[in-house]
Amino acid sequence: MMMAHSHYLLHIPSLSSLSASLTSPPRSLLPVRTLQPKTLSCRVPSFPTRTPWHFKPLHFALSGALSLGLLFGGIGVAEAAKVGVNKPELLPKEFSTVIDVAGFLSDGQEKRLAEEIAALEADTGFKLRVLAQNYPVTPGLAIKDFWQVDDRTVVFVADPTFGNILNFNVGATVDLDVPRSFWNRLAGKYGNIFYWKEKGEDASIEAAVMAISSCLREPVGPNNCSEDGE
Repeated sequence: MMMAHSHYLLHIPSLSSLSASLTSPPRSLLPVRTLQPKTLSCRVPSFPTRTPWHFKPLHFALSGALSLGLLFGGIGVAEAAKVGVNKPELLPKEFSTVIDVAGFLSDGQEKRLAEEIAALEADTGFKLRVLAQNYPVTPGLAIKDFWQVDDRTVVFVADPTFGNILNFNVGATVDLDVPRSFWNRLAGKYGNIFYWKEKGEDASIEAAVMAISSCLREPVGPNNCSEDGE
């Protein structure tokens, strides 16, 4: 990808003042040559604008949200969250689409969310996976293989560590069908600290799952996923 470049001029001042301050032979023996100012031009690359912190493309690298639990690459959430975590011992013994190592959800809530996710996958082929955690207590990178994450997968990490509890890692195919503004609105509505502090982390998680399920069921079009749920 081509990057824009900014031009900066580096000025070298005249050296005549320097030569005048030095002891020199008579002008007739060694004339003093005055150097004219020179201007050098160089190109300094400017960096591309970063995407919002709660939306990250599906790449696996040791930076960004998987320090929160996933590190699917892209951007850092905070300087303290730069080291990847890989703790497969925190994974459940049996496959589950909902992993709650933070204890935010009741057994009944986990069951309801798992049923909704199963129905969504059967109807659309999209895979939604939910990880509730409190960094650094997280299985981290281990979930990649556990869930067989691919381009049709949305990994939803619920972690209140940095204020907004909703973090989404979106596969490339999903990204083509769902406007990025949807994830921004969803995080702003249900993920903000005032919402989950008042209603509870479990309420934020359930509301987000239902909104994602509704969005992924909509036909692709100019106005799909324009609603974030109630």
